[in-house]
This record gives sequence, structure tokens and C-alpha cells, in this order.
Amino acid sequence: MQDLLLFSHANGFPAPVYRVMLDTLSARYRIERPERIGHDPRYPVTLDWPHLVEELALRVQAAAGDARRIFLVGHSLGGYLSLLASHRLAGTALASRLAGVVMLDSPLIAGWRARLVQLGRRTGLDNLVMPTRATLQRRRHWPDRAAVRDHFLAKPAFARWDARVLDDYVEHGTRAAEDGARELSFEREIEYRIYRSLPTTSLSDLTPRLRTPVGFLAGTRSRELRNAGSAATRRLVGDRWAWVEGGHLFPMERPVETARAIEAMLERLAPSQAEADDVPLRPTGT
Repeated sequence: MQDLLLFSHANGFPAPVYRVMLDTLSARYRIERPERIGHDPRYPVTLDWPHLVEELALRVQAAAGDARRIFLVGHSLGGYLSLLASHRLAGTALASRLAGVVMLDSPLIAGWRARLVQLGRRTGLDNLVMPTRATLQRRRHWPDRAAVRDHFLAKPAFARWDARVLDDYVEHGTRAAEDGARELSFEREIEYRIYRSLPTTSLSDLTPRLRTPVGFLAGTRSRELRNAGSAATRRLVGDRWAWVEGGHLFPMERPVETARAIEAMLERLAPSQAEADDVPLRPTGT
């Protein structure tokens, strides 16, 4: 009986872009994943994402089946949603099977940074923390796949990607338009609304109330982590923190290494029975 791993993608990057990483994980876990978060009109993007959390929680319930353990793993946006959904599910029949959450470079925004984001929604200063302005300016049409590839290879962040992941982004990050050209498959207006409605204090305030253990994988060169700070996240995860070489998009840069880091973190959160049996019992009172 395989454990269930439900993966949630980052804002702007549909789940098939993570194929290499998820294929590596599928040898050990049954993988489920929403393909394009925010695009189902039944679950619109609104402030603090209550409908997106509801959608993910319902998906977990539908996918649970007979899985002995359920893990929620998410990158950036997906990490935040995984954390919020785990809290939403804590009072359900699935609570005893929720074994862990792993956030991939999803740092909690708290304190003065949270106040800056809240102020920024009125002034535009939130662009200092998130790429809101750049999102609306993102190119969304190309004549063919070759033009898509050339466009993104010219960008330093994408040039660092694993070639297989870039192939998947060309194929699944864009889709065929009516005239046979290619267009972004993740609507940039939805991407923008997701950034503009990011929960802040509602996320950091969860720390003392969470029942599911949480781990964090951080990119060694992540600008997003530097901008958000790590103090609130460290309070949440304690020593359940590990580094992966790369920027905020390290799952695209090093998909297999990221998969191995996820596996290692999940073992820290919830050791498999075989490993648990190898741990000697400590005498009571010590």
C-alpha cells in the first residue's frame, strides 16, 4: 500500500512542468496533483485564498483512498496551500493519516514584511516582495514551440533549468492557440491575483496550532527567501529545515535532487515502519 503524496505547484507553473521530479517520487509514493491552481471558477482567487484552500482540501479527501499515510508537498504557492489545507483537514476523519507537510521555498511572511505586503496592496509596494508588476507584463504569445524555447532560454533564471524541465515547460507551460501559435497556459491575470491576495499573518499565526509536522526545503540562492526572511518559518519548522542548491525555482533546476531531498525530509517527519523498528526504545523517565 503506497503512501499518498499530493503535490501543489508554484504560481504560474502548471503541475506537468514538475514531471521529472514527480516521476522520481512516484517509485515510492502515489502521486496526485492539481494541474492549474486558481483556474476552476468554482474556487475563485480571493484575499487569503479560502477557496483555493477548500479546493485542495477536497482534492485530498477525494484522493485519500486507502493510503496509510498522506503527505502534502508544495512549491511556493503550493507550499502555502499545503500548510493551510493541513490545518483545514485537522478536524476531519483524515487527520490521523496526515503525516507531514513539506514546503519548497515557501517562506512565511510576518512582522514588518507582512505589513509591507498589506500596505503594498494599496500602494504597489508589494512588488518589492513579489513579482506582481512583472506578472502582468509577461509575454504570453509565441509563433511556435521553438520561439517559446528561445524566449525562455534567453532568461538567466530559465537557462539554469534542467533541459527536461524546460522541455516540459515549453509543452505544458504553453498551449496551442486557435491559430496554431503558442500561448501561456497559466493565465497571467490569475497569477497576478494570486500574488496580490497572498495570506500573511493568517499563515504565520498558524504556527502554534498546527498538528501536522512541517518541513522546509530552501534554495541556497533564493531571492524570495531573502526578501521574506526566515525567522517566522524557522519558528514553524525548527530543525526540520534543509537546503537544496539553487534559486527559488530549484525544483526546476535540480528536479531529481529535489525529489531525493523531499524523500529525506518526509522520512524525518514520519519515519517508515522499517526505520522506526530500528530505533531502540529509550527507558521511560530518561
